[in-house]
Amino acid sequence: MSITATPTPGKSLLSPKDHTLVLIDFQSQMAFATKSIDTTLLRNNAALVANAAAGFGVSTILTTVAEKSFSGPMFSEITEPFPGQALLDRTSMNTWEDAAVIDEVNRIGKDRIVFAGLWTSVCIVGPVASAIDQGFDVYFIADACGDISAEAHERAVERMIQLGAKPMTALQYLLELQRDWARAETYDLATGIAKKWGGAYGLGVTYAKTMFGASEGGH
Repeated sequence: MSITATPTPGKSLLSPKDHTLVLIDFQSQMAFATKSIDTTLLRNNAALVANAAAGFGVSTILTTVAEKSFSGPMFSEITEPFPGQALLDRTSMNTWEDAAVIDEVNRIGKDRIVFAGLWTSVCIVGPVASAIDQGFDVYFIADACGDISAEAHERAVERMIQLGAKPMTALQYLLELQRDWARAETYDLATGIAKKWGGAYGLGVTYAKTMFGASEGGH
């Protein structure tokens, strides 16, 4: 029996409307001890994810822990793309044990969830494990997470993969939301985010467009 290929995306690929993004504890106190990734790169990757989600209209939850009493404000790179959106502040280390966060997850009603935040081994492993136990399809953005050491981050990533979570990167998240350069309605959005936060790839986009007027949407 032969298999017939069709020009359709795999079901595991993300699209803007099929998931909820949860950004957790991107706060100064948590960042001080984060050593697995350079803080500047972490903030850049988090900004890329937040702006991609906001631009593509992804349902997004922003949550902090002890914002006023201990951990400090969420990175402005995260909050600015979502003007006026309330931050759900918690006492629980595990976001999934906070009733207000779960109320919002249920209100949105998506069974696919993408997580990113600080620290990987606590703030991300907890809700990833809990959501998987409850039947959710779970992804995490590995380079928009960080921990107190490279080993702490790596062991957390391994643990989540063993549980069934799917790892991805910040730039991958943006490009997976776009997925076809012929989608003119989001082309400028995607390339604009890439140019600003996409590192060397973004420089390449800027160069090609400036020097040659190049466009990925043409043949």
